Amino acid sequence: MIPTAACEQAAAFDGLLAARHSCRAFAARQVPREEVVALLETAQRAPSWCNTQPWQVILTSGAATDRLREALYAHVLGGAPEVLDFDGPEQYTGVYRERRRTAGWQLYEAVGVRRGDRVASAHQAAENFRFFGAPHVALITTDAEQRVYGAVDAGLYAATFLYAAQSRGIAAIPQAAVAMQSPFLREYFQIPSDRKILMAISFGYADEDHPANGYRTSRAPLSEVVTFVDG
Repeated sequence: MIPTAACEQAAAFDGLLAARHSCRAFAARQVPREEVVALLETAQRAPSWCNTQPWQVILTSGAATDRLREALYAHVLGGAPEVLDFDGPEQYTGVYRERRRTAGWQLYEAVGVRRGDRVASAHQAAENFRFFGAPHVALITTDAEQRVYGAVDAGLYAATFLYAAQSRGIAAIPQAAVAMQSPFLREYFQIPSDRKILMAISFGYADEDHPANGYRTSRAPLSEVVTFVDG
């Protein structure tokens, strides 16, 4: 029989997973500093290869976030090319393309973007660089020397950050789109060459009334992702 405490922990974790979503509209209210510190302390418990903990975080709040928001948004609207520190997906085909399209259309339908309206869809995509109005941004970098395992470890940190935020009633969204402006961010924050930018996580309190927060994505069934080998 599974101990009661373990059942309760599993139920709580399942609840966090079910409740978490990528927030795309935030209220202006900042998260108190003590809550941010508690979130970061929890995230710091993330596992890593040989306990190397290669992640580092640059975290903006309030006016600092607003300055970054204005500068990055203007930079992107000026026609800046996309440049990642890591190789992005070569392309999306098959089931990955289908899942990506489904998630995209869920967002567009929620905010009233019609199919084929490239102006409106581009405007919605550009909201990434305004951090969807979030008052806080955590820019996550990893040690370049650690290569792919450093990126995996930093990804585990990011996931732990997201669940730690959810456990405290804080909404968040991981953003690869922001990392696509790595040269700008590297210069803006004077990030040294031995660090690679993995992603940003924008966070704060959700604007619950905004339509962008009114839908949820699905997950593939186990039959599509798991192969059981018994005996």
